[in-house]
Amino acid sequence: MVLTVDRIREKLAKEFAAIHVDVEDTSASRCSTSFKILVVSSQFEGKPLLQRHRMVNVCLAEELKEIHAIEQKTLTPEQWEKQKSQ
Repeated sequence: MVLTVDRIREKLAKEFAAIHVDVEDTSASRCSTSFKILVVSSQFEGKPLLQRHRMVNVCLAEELKEIHAIEQKTLTPEQWEKQKSQ
């Protein structure tokens, strides 16, 4: 499996019906082994941070076999709007 920013973005957007998804390849050589992601979804409402991250990990279970590091930020739409206004 070839990991790409687009593939991960599309998978997260679809799985979480996300209103916003950012995926950045943070590997030193852009070799798709380290990623920084932001997912904004109403599916995260009422869920603690650890549960949100577990949801993302389940979604990306196959990809995580190839990923060495992943930095996650999971926000509800309300949190996203609040963060953008700051």
